Amino acid sequence: MTTAAATLYTLPRTMRAVRCVGPEDYRLEESPVPTPGPGEVLIKLDACGVCASDVKCFVGAPMFWGDATRTGYVQAPVTPGHELIGTVVALGDGAGERYGLALGDRAISEQIVPCDACRYCRRGQYHLCAVHDIYGFHQYTQGGMADYMLFPARAINYKVPDDLAIEKAALIEPLACSMHAVERAQIAFGDVAVIAGAGTLGLGMVACARLKNPGTLVVIDRYDSRLEVAQGLGADVTLNPDSEDVVEAVRALTEGYGCDVYIEATGHPDAVNQGLAMIRKGGNFVEFSVMARETTTDWTIIGDSKELNIYGAHLGPGCYPKVIDYLHRGLLNVEGIVTHQLPLESYLEGIHLVHSGKESIKVLLRP
Repeated sequence: MTTAAATLYTLPRTMRAVRCVGPEDYRLEESPVPTPGPGEVLIKLDACGVCASDVKCFVGAPMFWGDATRTGYVQAPVTPGHELIGTVVALGDGAGERYGLALGDRAISEQIVPCDACRYCRRGQYHLCAVHDIYGFHQYTQGGMADYMLFPARAINYKVPDDLAIEKAALIEPLACSMHAVERAQIAFGDVAVIAGAGTLGLGMVACARLKNPGTLVVIDRYDSRLEVAQGLGADVTLNPDSEDVVEAVRALTEGYGCDVYIEATGHPDAVNQGLAMIRKGGNFVEFSVMARETTTDWTIIGDSKELNIYGAHLGPGCYPKVIDYLHRGLLNVEGIVTHQLPLESYLEGIHLVHSGKESIKVLLRP
């Protein structure tokens, strides 16, 4: 016999939810408020960020919708959004004990809900789960662009301190991704580390990389306003490829050898070849971005020419507790990353702001 969910208050029967139906076909609709079953958690959303991957999905990138060479990832119709923070309003049987959550707590869920059965999950590589249910893209994991959302029974959930500002708490997911990428880079004392891209993820990498204390931290971006934020977060050198030869600038900083570490976070295929040109022999190259299209390169550079260490970086495994702790203790500087906060009904404005990139960095939707 299943015990009824404990609730913080009498919940409404319906809620507002953005529904992704197809490329550029997103609608704000009335949907039923989910009822949590055993092990499940229902939150009322405090904020949900608009990610660059949400924008690529919106405009119809093949990774999400498929093309002649691949099957699309999106299971539409679905509520988008995975950069979320909310307040626990209902707990299914056993959920409170399992996650250490109580009604009224602020809570977050990792962006992936692992299957716990595939080879990757059994090996502890849950972020590479073969099923790969990520909030906002699959039917099982409806996302956070709504008034309420459900954390399924297999979700990985955490309590977030109530005194952490919403604007910072909403950055936990992208910061976890940023931290994982920086961990993959293996930055050492004295290194010249380059981060290409000063969007939300790239700026999070700047904040995390600063804690590693490289010799010189370089940030590349086409928008001077973003480079100013990067300087505030700890960048030693900022470069704009529209006004200077960034490859030559990095070589000049390194006696012609090139940087020790290059992290690609632009989402633009050209940044891959840029990094291969500016990194030294034996350097660490981290590829993070979700690309809107494929890129090509001379693989001889990776092998025979430079013998590079190439690392992918996906999601934020093992990083959520550290990010929550570091944010709460004031160790992670995120000043200037959140630029816009909009009501849920302005979701299209938020998507277009992120797509343009000229006026915004992180856009939050506030139901």
